[in-house]
Amino acid sequence: MERKPGGKALKVLVNRKIKALFLKILMTMAAFMALSAGVVYYFGNIGAYDRALYFIFGCVLCTTLTILVILWKYFQEQDSIIEKAGEQVREYMAGNQEARIDCNEEGELYRLFHEVNSLAVVLNAHMEKERKSKEFLKNTISDISHQLKTPLAALNLYNGILQGEAQELPEVLEFTRLSEQELDRIETLVQSLLKITKLDAGTVVMERRSENVADMMENVRKHFAFRAECEGKEIRLSGNPDSMLVCDRTWMTEAVDNLVKNALDHTKEGGLIRITWKEQASMLRLTVADNGSGIHEADLYHIFKRFYRSRYSKDTQGIGLGLPLAKSIVEAHNGTIEVDSMEGKGTTFVMNFMTVPVVPAILSDSNPTNL
Repeated sequence: MERKPGGKALKVLVNRKIKALFLKILMTMAAFMALSAGVVYYFGNIGAYDRALYFIFGCVLCTTLTILVILWKYFQEQDSIIEKAGEQVREYMAGNQEARIDCNEEGELYRLFHEVNSLAVVLNAHMEKERKSKEFLKNTISDISHQLKTPLAALNLYNGILQGEAQELPEVLEFTRLSEQELDRIETLVQSLLKITKLDAGTVVMERRSENVADMMENVRKHFAFRAECEGKEIRLSGNPDSMLVCDRTWMTEAVDNLVKNALDHTKEGGLIRITWKEQASMLRLTVADNGSGIHEADLYHIFKRFYRSRYSKDTQGIGLGLPLAKSIVEAHNGTIEVDSMEGKGTTFVMNFMTVPVVPAILSDSNPTNL
């Protein structure tokens, strides 16, 4: 579509304030031109042309200064409008979905503001759709998980009865032992799926309190002490006994549990798992390191993906949800998690958390074991 000549210029004048700006400048110039003409005529009649020149110079100077003042006020007002628009954008980015830019005037700038407001509406619609999708996914997996719990409990019961009846039948007893392992794997998978989808959906609000890190890590060590002893491995703790971290104790323990379990799964007899923590400025660094088989370089980028199984790993028991769950929990605490590994040397997971003042506890579904 062709534009008519001068169309853009006419568009600019649609803005009431720009139109008023041009009118003020034209009126100022016209007033000083009329005044200059009158002065020239007056001094010309009396033959004082030198005085007329001085006066004209003064009029030009006054005109220039007046126009500069008008322009200064106009651009100052425009800057204020843009600053207010920026404040609304920042407020929207901070989470206020109702923040909007005032765009009741005419002109290109206000058309831009209107488009920004329209974009905010579209983004809100997409966020609402995403929220509903996550809620639907959470509810679906929750329903499936709860539906699976009943048959799993029944199968465990039947398996226990079979074990009791098959004490003198070694082959049957072995099959019941294997079926018990598979049932445990299915139950772990169900629980992990439910936890991670609730975290994704944002329906779990962390119940944060100031917790003693050494006490939490001692609980983790005790949780795996029997397994470590049976497998001839050691879990060693190291850190300031007075270090504190604002976190949800149950969920944070769950995250470290998954990292320690991963370390035990990939270390041989005589292996050592170290859990260390250290305060650095306004940050607490929590580390879980082992001297096990390590992670292949090609897998480092993928290990936090769900259900990811490496073609280089000999592990056949994992389900690929422990590390993604740990990552989700750490990020829910506004922390970061990194991994450093070398094949045959071991793996180190590093979690960094900002140390902030304690916040009041919020009642929520904060126990991952009761999901």
